[in-house]
Amino acid sequence: MNITRTNVDALNAVVTVAVSKNDYASKVEKVLADYRKNALIPGFRKGAVPMSLIQKQYGKAVLLEEVNKVLQENLNNYLVEEKLDILGNPLPKVTEDFDWNKEDFTFDFELGLAPEFSVDLSAKNNITAFKIIADDKMLNDQVERIQKQYGKLISKDTVEEGDDLNVTFSNEVNGINSTTSISLDVFKDKKTAKKFIGKKVGDVIEIGTKGLFDDDHKLMDYLKVDHDLVHGLDIEVSAKIEGITTSEKAELNQELFDKLFGEGNVTSVDGVKAKIKEDAEKQFAQQADQKFLNDVTEFLLESTKFDLPSEFLIKWLQNAGEKPLTEEEAREEFAKSERGLRYQLIEGKIMTENNLQITFEDLKAFTSELIKKQMAQFGQMNPTQEDIDGIVARVLSNQDEVKRLSEQVMSEKMLGLFKEKVKVKTKEVSYEQFVKEMYGE
Repeated sequence: MNITRTNVDALNAVVTVAVSKNDYASKVEKVLADYRKNALIPGFRKGAVPMSLIQKQYGKAVLLEEVNKVLQENLNNYLVEEKLDILGNPLPKVTEDFDWNKEDFTFDFELGLAPEFSVDLSAKNNITAFKIIADDKMLNDQVERIQKQYGKLISKDTVEEGDDLNVTFSNEVNGINSTTSISLDVFKDKKTAKKFIGKKVGDVIEIGTKGLFDDDHKLMDYLKVDHDLVHGLDIEVSAKIEGITTSEKAELNQELFDKLFGEGNVTSVDGVKAKIKEDAEKQFAQQADQKFLNDVTEFLLESTKFDLPSEFLIKWLQNAGEKPLTEEEAREEFAKSERGLRYQLIEGKIMTENNLQITFEDLKAFTSELIKKQMAQFGQMNPTQEDIDGIVARVLSNQDEVKRLSEQVMSEKMLGLFKEKVKVKTKEVSYEQFVKEMYGE
């Protein structure tokens, strides 16, 4: 068998595979001999059917199958031996006058080659790494929220200042129908809050959404409005009062501290705030890391330039899925997936150049920590290592879970590498400031 490659350009090539009779003949003969041993044809004893009859009945189908096996095996070996980095799969070039009655065959395959490019993690950029802090306002609000949550709830008939309301916001035209709990101090304009004073359960108040809250993003929480619509939204909504309650705040004492954090773990209000700050900033760090990862990804996509074998990939996409696509559909699919493919190539380059690998020990350690956190959420604070190891073994026996967890481990490794090598400015912000930065405001 002879295999040659012709480079069309830097991103496209044609591989020609010449298959001679010597490459497949013995395999075809063996298969036909096995057919003959087991063939049941009227007029002949089992195993005594003439080979000419077997050849006539099965020969062409067996020839096609065995030639294809030899072809695919040798083509795959060639791609590995030549260390060709290809995109998609080889595409056979259709020959209209192909003759299967010959003894020697020639097959051409189109290849889409991965581009050559470099990734510069240290290049100049405009990325900001945020450190989100739980400021005094947030801590005080959280303490007050805890006092109300653990305080005594009293139902009322009439709204007064300081009450909590269960309200259904609705606007049929805009598809708004959201029931939520609010306190009157959530409204930016005091005139809006005053509209509720003196109202009773079942009353409906008409209010405008423009400037309703100090941050338009709160429309997402209270009215369930999509982010793309919240900025400057100026419509009227009906607010129906479903319930009125006031809360007699819980006393900040040791009994409450023990209920919240376990006996003796926290002994003062300052201790409560310290614990809230610690827990909140752990969550904030995850959000800041995700934004950092997203921003680095965008930077790499913008700064790393290379061409793709687009026409080849469009042609490949036409028959890559279960359902064949038209050329137009394949072009649309390519347009949707191009950025993802580009980042996949960039990420692969970074992983190779920085020797980022996932070991089974990495996977076990990550899964173990994940399980400990999940168990802690359900009050199991001190599970035995034996219990943890048993759960880890069960989880990692599922290939889908292994794939999902592997992606998370690699994401963490990439994050660590980016923090080490991408030069960025850092900025300390409150959570409210971070939300504004997150949405580019």
